[in-house]
Amino acid sequence: MAEIVSLLLPFFGLILIGYIAAKATKQPAEALGWLNTFIIYAALPALFFKLVSRTPIEELTRVDFIATDIAATYAVFILLFAIGRLLRGNSLADCTIQSFAGAYGNIGYLGPGLALLALGEGAAVPVALIICFENALHFVVAPAAAGDDKRSASRLIADVVRKVGLHPFILSTTLGFAVAALHLDQPLAFQRLVDYLAQAAAPCALFAMGVTLALRPLKRIPAEISYIVPAKLILHPIAVFVALTAIGGFEPVWIQAAVLLASLPTATNVFVIGQQYGVWQERASATILITTVFSVVTVSLWLIVIRSGLLPLQLFP
Repeated sequence: MAEIVSLLLPFFGLILIGYIAAKATKQPAEALGWLNTFIIYAALPALFFKLVSRTPIEELTRVDFIATDIAATYAVFILLFAIGRLLRGNSLADCTIQSFAGAYGNIGYLGPGLALLALGEGAAVPVALIICFENALHFVVAPAAAGDDKRSASRLIADVVRKVGLHPFILSTTLGFAVAALHLDQPLAFQRLVDYLAQAAAPCALFAMGVTLALRPLKRIPAEISYIVPAKLILHPIAVFVALTAIGGFEPVWIQAAVLLASLPTATNVFVIGQQYGVWQERASATILITTVFSVVTVSLWLIVIRSGLLPLQLFP
């Protein structure tokens, strides 16, 4: 138990420091802009490039792994969409954002730092693959929220392709793939620059997460929270675990990394998507805050299960 506490204390401690700093200094939300820019366009891309470019190419082409992970994630998405549409009678746009709230975890900000801290360098490749491909697919699915989008089909497709193709996470991962495939030697000065940026990724992202939570007050608790929270924090990691162990053939650390990333709270991007399309905005904000608070307990429990060996790595012989 002491080992789990030692892992989680710096992790959630940085979020708490960011939260307290935001409350104490009372700076406007705009003050966070340049830090977010540094995280999204420099630190995290450097981390993803570092992890992927220094990995043997054969480990980067596990289509079976990423397809299984995405299938499990979107099984949860479809289940929540059906509940919202068929049982609660919500609009298609509302159902889309609600489903993202239960299936789109904060894998970009929280995932790399926690997974590498808890599982070591062996988790680097599955983490990079999940972040890259899940984010790309989420960007493709997100326009479904815009029920009244006035753009033509061709313009909409072009905008989605541009957003996916130019996203810094995806660009850096793709560049890492190319370097690994071509076995290119990186100059020492360049490697050091990448290392410096990568080392800043986790602390800055976690601090910014805390600030964001402090600046986003809880105004409206959605009724859907009663099933979205357990779906995100419990059902999603279980679905990923069952799918990967059912298929089999994956390294234990890959399964553990996928389960850990699936257990993370709702991504802040869900609020951004809702805000972009004017759908479920306040409730998305509340869901992010509530899942993040509850994740202190649930992520701790998942780490205990993973680190203690209680998580079986093969369900089906």
